[in-house]
Amino acid sequence: KGRVLTPDQPEFNEAAFGGLWNHLRPTRHPQILVQVTGDDDVIAAIKFAKANHIKVTVRGGGHNWCNPSLRNSGMLIDLTNLTKVISIDAENKKAIVEPIISNRDIQKALNAKGLSYPSGHCPEVKLSGYLLSGGMAWNQGEWGPGVGSVEAIELVTADGELIKASATQNQDYFWAARGSGCSFFGVVLRYHLKLYDLPKAITSSVYYYHHDDVVKVAEWLQTVAPQLSNKVELSLFVVKAPAELKEQAKNTGGVVAMVTGTMFANTADEGKAALALLDTCPVIGKCLKKSVNEPMTFEQLFDASGALWPAGLRSRVDAMFSDASPATIFSALKEHNEHFPSDTTVFMFAIFTGKNVPAPLLTDAAFSMSAKLYGGPWTMWQSAGDDAANSAWHDKCVKLLAPHVCGHYVSESNTVLHPEFARGAFKKANWDKLQSLKAKH
Repeated sequence: KGRVLTPDQPEFNEAAFGGLWNHLRPTRHPQILVQVTGDDDVIAAIKFAKANHIKVTVRGGGHNWCNPSLRNSGMLIDLTNLTKVISIDAENKKAIVEPIISNRDIQKALNAKGLSYPSGHCPEVKLSGYLLSGGMAWNQGEWGPGVGSVEAIELVTADGELIKASATQNQDYFWAARGSGCSFFGVVLRYHLKLYDLPKAITSSVYYYHHDDVVKVAEWLQTVAPQLSNKVELSLFVVKAPAELKEQAKNTGGVVAMVTGTMFANTADEGKAALALLDTCPVIGKCLKKSVNEPMTFEQLFDASGALWPAGLRSRVDAMFSDASPATIFSALKEHNEHFPSDTTVFMFAIFTGKNVPAPLLTDAAFSMSAKLYGGPWTMWQSAGDDAANSAWHDKCVKLLAPHVCGHYVSESNTVLHPEFARGAFKKANWDKLQSLKAKH
């Protein structure tokens, strides 16, 4: 019932490339692109591919920065049309959703019923690509990664069979779907999710500091993070200064340090108390600008995240896990970060809070990365004429970070240029098991 397109058709290029988040687009493309409308289309496409010995890739939204859904030749199954919330059971805190609902839209549907889910941060990211990769989530300290709240999946196998997988049935598929990313050997059509009560008083504080003080701020954050509730999401950024701070940043390449803390609280007093420690920075007297204990909704969190990672840009991205100290990371990159090649680039590390860091790993999931810090460079720019300068800056950034990295995140690392980053997104036992399951299924 859906569209089947080949490269000789005028609509093909828009279908293959138009929906990709990253405008630094590859030239590789499939022989056949199938925009499915439901289960039967997926089954028909897989059976056709199997009969004709055609390899298959799946697009679960097109937000992955290095576009792994685009391969040379083969068939691309595009799930773009599968955007529905099938059901929300508020009493039992369960939901069933199709794969291409965005982070913003799933929260909007759930929040209206007083519920929430550990969705990703960027508003336009679609659920399937996010969940298959593990799911670095809002309120991850309390709720865990997104994939930890996936209770079952419905999928089509490489034999064209529609099955359900969970902890008690078709466990190979369930294990792999929880973290294997674009290596998953099936087409997920529905996710069964465990839900949570919506925090009633989400509270956020933001502090800007001169970049000269970034290492002092990072040292302080290392001591503060274990004292904070695990419901506080804490991050240290280097970003281009907002307009009102440009003068203060002119001697450091136009960049400033930004500390953000978001508490997923149930009362305003709880949020205020949890974030009070962020006012104890040893250079708080030199703070350039701050907003403290601002009440937030998920809609507002998505607006803020969307402003940091805007659409329509060319991008190089590599997100990493590290057990180094924040001061080590930001000291190693201090000089380099004062030469941002564009105004839209973001350098950021989340610093996990609470005493139980790094968090324990899931025991029944391919997702197997956990560390004290998570982040890296999101190098983003407008013009093709700036590709070389931005790519060179990004590559040096990755090189400077390499000694401090203990793992990568499979959906936010350039596994096309660096296939070793895919292996580095898994503990060895999990990587070996994934390869074995791929060969089997």
